[in-house]
Amino acid sequence: MGYVGRNECEYARLRNNDLNIIEQAARRLAQLRSAGVDARPDADTALREINSGQDALRADVARNFDAPIFRGDSETAEAGQTVASPQVEINLDRLSEMGYISPHAPSSRRAEEFRMVKRPLLNNARGHSAAPVVNANRIMVTSALPREGKTFVSINLALSIALERDTTVLLIDADATRPAILERLALLPAKGLLDVLSEPNLDFQTLLLRTNVERLFILPAGTLQDNATELLASRRMSILIEKLQARAPNRILVFDAPPLLGSTESRVLASHMGQIVLVIEADATAQRSVNDALVALESCPVVMTLLNKAASSEAGSYYGSRES
Repeated sequence: MGYVGRNECEYARLRNNDLNIIEQAARRLAQLRSAGVDARPDADTALREINSGQDALRADVARNFDAPIFRGDSETAEAGQTVASPQVEINLDRLSEMGYISPHAPSSRRAEEFRMVKRPLLNNARGHSAAPVVNANRIMVTSALPREGKTFVSINLALSIALERDTTVLLIDADATRPAILERLALLPAKGLLDVLSEPNLDFQTLLLRTNVERLFILPAGTLQDNATELLASRRMSILIEKLQARAPNRILVFDAPPLLGSTESRVLASHMGQIVLVIEADATAQRSVNDALVALESCPVVMTLLNKAASSEAGSYYGSRES
C-alpha cells in the first residue's frame, strides 16, 4: 500500500519541478517586455530551459519507476491529443444475442442485474462507502473453479460500468492460461498484458484497444508465456498497475482472472486489488470450494460474491458481500 503513496508523491514532485521551470521562464519574459527589452533572444533561452526541464522530467520518471516512458493516454482523445490505441469494433448485436449487456438496450433485465452488481463497487471506488477502500478502482473477477462464468461476468461488468457518464473502464484479460475475452468478443488475437511484462521496451499504450463502446477499453492477455505466474508477481506488474491507475484516476480497472483453486495467478493478482468479485455457479459449486476460495482471499479488503446461472426466481438474492 505504501508503494502507491510513493508513486503519487513522486509524480507530484516531478510535475511541480516542471511547472516551476516554465513559470520562471514566463516571469523572465514578462519582466523583459515590461522594461522594453527585445525578449526574443531570451525567449530562445527560456525555451531551451523548458525543454531541458521536460527532458529531465522524463529521465527522472524512467529512473524512478524502472520502466519505459509511457506515451499519451487513451482517455486524452477528447482533449485533442494524439492517441496510439488501435480501434476495434465489437459486434453488439451478436453480444446481445449471447446474453451480454448492450448499450442499445440499457433497460434490459440483464442490464438491471448488473446495475445491482456494479453500484456498491463504484461507491467504494468513488469513496462513497462507510470506510475508505484502498485501490478500490481495481476490481478482480474470479471464481473457485473453471466454467463458473467469471469471464461472462467480467465483460458484462465492464459494459455496465461503461454506461456511466463520468467513468471509463479498462477490461484486462489477466487469465494467463485460458484467455477468453478477445474470443468472446469475436476480436482477433493481439499482443497484450503478458507481452508488456516480458518485453521491457514495449509500450503498453500501443496495446490498449479502443472499442466502439464509448468509455470501454481492453488490454488483451497477449502471448502466452511459460513463466506467466512469475511475470504477474514481478515488480513490473506492480509498476504497470500503478501506471494504469495514475494516468486516469477515474478509470475502473476490471481484471478477468483465472480460477483460484487450480492456479496461483489469481492469488498473486489479488494482492494488487482493492475489490474482488467471486463468481459462484448456482447449484453446481460445492460449498467447500467456495470456502477454500474465500480463505485464499482473506487478505483482500472487499470480497463480493455473485451467484451466476441462478434461476429467475432467485433474482434479487444472488448477490452478497464480505468486507474486511
